Amino acid sequence: MNIEWTSDLAIGVNEIDEQHKEIFRRFDRLLSACNEGKGNEEVLKLLLFLEDYVKEHFAAEEQLQKGSNYPDYPAHKAQHVAFIADVHKLTDSFRNEGATLPLVIQTNRTLANWLIQHIKKVDTAFAKYLREK
Repeated sequence: MNIEWTSDLAIGVNEIDEQHKEIFRRFDRLLSACNEGKGNEEVLKLLLFLEDYVKEHFAAEEQLQKGSNYPDYPAHKAQHVAFIADVHKLTDSFRNEGATLPLVIQTNRTLANWLIQHIKKVDTAFAKYLREK
């Protein structure tokens, strides 16, 4: 699986674009670790990073959406809340069971789906709104 940042994902706000790039970089580290048979070692690093980082990132993104009167803000925020809950579930699973293969696989799936469905579709729709406004 290869999921990477491309310039067409930019929303045109440097802070948000840099945050998205960092999420892609961290996910790439997990994928590389998995390819080397070291996914168990990297999964906790990613989960701990996500627990803190996405809250900061989502707050910045949501502030921008509210400030620009983005009409899809409520649905966008709901996706953020759901993703935070997914990350918490994964982290709890790690704390209860350790870095199991199913956890590594589920973490990969959750983040890949997020990157594909949210950043590549939902966030780029917001970027389009910003450009047109």
